[in-house]
Amino acid sequence: MLASLWGFLYSRCLRFWLKWLVRLLTGKCELQRVVEAGGRGAPTALRLDLCVLTWSLTMFTLQVLRNAVHVDEADVEKCVRDIMKEKKIEQRNTGFKTNLHVCLLQISGYKKLYLNVESLRKVPYDSDNKEHEEQLIELWNLLMPHESLKARISKQWCDIGFQGDDPKTDFRGMGMLGLVNLVYFSKHYTEEARQILSRSNHPKLGYSYAIVGINLTEMAYSLLKSGALKPHLYNAVSGLPQLEHFHQFYCYLVYEFDKFWFEEEPESIMHFNQYREKFHEKIKGLLLDYDVILTLKS
Repeated sequence: MLASLWGFLYSRCLRFWLKWLVRLLTGKCELQRVVEAGGRGAPTALRLDLCVLTWSLTMFTLQVLRNAVHVDEADVEKCVRDIMKEKKIEQRNTGFKTNLHVCLLQISGYKKLYLNVESLRKVPYDSDNKEHEEQLIELWNLLMPHESLKARISKQWCDIGFQGDDPKTDFRGMGMLGLVNLVYFSKHYTEEARQILSRSNHPKLGYSYAIVGINLTEMAYSLLKSGALKPHLYNAVSGLPQLEHFHQFYCYLVYEFDKFWFEEEPESIMHFNQYREKFHEKIKGLLLDYDVILTLKS
């Protein structure tokens, strides 16, 4: 009861006067202090993202600011001007203007990136779709350049880590997102992809390369969906995050998981889920660092 009363009094009365006092002492509004405190990157963008949510819950946020974290790229500059005008921040304050512009691009871009990834995940693999089939054959050619695929339905698919003679059944969970990620890694990091495929055939520590790759797509997707990927993307991308940046993070996961698997030396593939979860926790721990950037070098 007392906690609820305190929360009501703070949000309705005390917070306003506390903000007024701090602004009087510093000459800056709360928004200025948030945006200017940490420069560019995850610390500032994450603080602004959290503050917009907090201000929304306490009804102190500006409608223009609430809308700004959902706008298209072309409208961000106007939103920044409107916010500065509403908060009586001088337009010639270029440092604040630039930082706020970047933060709004990052925050709104993250939301759009998730929608794009989710949209691709929802596209089922269709063997009657020419583009889908071409990407699947491209994956084979990238990984197995010296061996021809004898037929579309073939046990050869097991050689690159699919479960049966038709890979389409393995994409049911992640849809086309799983295939696009596998192809992306094989195309942009061809040497590394072939090395990891070779290592995955180890007689004792081997694993199913393609199946694990699709599993890591699910990991990357879940981290994006939960918001855990924000520190990495806000630091890695000074602006609007794109699908390319999600694929790059996936490549990091594939490369690092292979190293992790061989360092851990599991007794058998039957313990995959246990080690997969351990690796997942390791990545989530790294993402708690506000200065984190998890990428491979091309």
